[in-house]
Formats: sequence, C-alpha cells, structure tokens
Amino acid sequence: MDFLTEFFQFLKARRKFWLAPILLLVLLFGGLIVLSQGTALAPFIYTLF
Repeated sequence: MDFLTEFFQFLKARRKFWLAPILLLVLLFGGLIVLSQGTALAPFIYTLF
C-alpha cells in the first residue's frame, strides 16, 4: 500500500493527473482477466479483444 500512497503523492506533486485514468484502466482490465480465468464467462470476454 505504500506504493499507492507514494504514487498518488507523485501525481499530486508533479501535476501528472493524466496518468490516473491510464492506471485505472490497466487495473480494471487486469482484474477482468484474472477474475474470468477458468469461468464460463471467459470465452465471451476473450471475444471482446
């Protein structure tokens, strides 16, 4: 969790707020792939990509 606090402090100090949506999308797609592994939902998600 220290990494996240340092990252958000970096965004705040350097005014690089455009990195936050990119990080959010990467985390969402990563979570989607991890959660869909081995489920019946997996073939439908892989057709999206």
